[in-house]
Amino acid sequence: MLNNRNFVVGLTGGIGSGKSTVAAMFLAYGIEVIDADQLAREVVNPGTDALQQISKHFGEAILDPDAELNRQKLREIVFSDTAEKDWLEKLLHPLIAELMKTRLENSTSVYCILESPLLLESNQHEMVNRILLVDVSEQIQLSRTLQRDQSNAATIKAIIAAQISREERRKRADDIIENETDIDALQIRVAELHEKYTALAKQYE
Repeated sequence: MLNNRNFVVGLTGGIGSGKSTVAAMFLAYGIEVIDADQLAREVVNPGTDALQQISKHFGEAILDPDAELNRQKLREIVFSDTAEKDWLEKLLHPLIAELMKTRLENSTSVYCILESPLLLESNQHEMVNRILLVDVSEQIQLSRTLQRDQSNAATIKAIIAAQISREERRKRADDIIENETDIDALQIRVAELHEKYTALAKQYE
């Protein structure tokens, strides 16, 4: 567990499960959300050492014309080649973890949310007090992600396969949001959890 005064809820779920929608609902209550995907983008901003190493390793074709990382192209490469995925994770995960730790320690809301798709696959779960899972079937993951992204089905299926199983996520979660119904039901569930986490955070102080 991260050594700080803040009560941290880890928000996770497979690709296309609706984590960002849930995070936005907590944000509407004034809860600070630290988004691991956003941190992953920050550590490869133009001019960073990490982006230079990625460009050197994969070639300049991995960059957009404006010298930013082409994340779509990179994702297709690493999820079709385990060795390349391992190389990238060794480079980026320590940088992301350090930035994450700083943001969590500096949070000022009654509790804070760490939104991360790799919360349970990495040691990020050690930074949180409680794990909240947004859960849907793999069929819904695939259909929602195909609608949202420009990835092909094979890449999305590879991402799903690289994450831990749905059963394992459910087993390790403290709280679960079933996100296969409508937005109203989702808002009601988030409201319940907000009350619960506010009470837990006050006990934690």
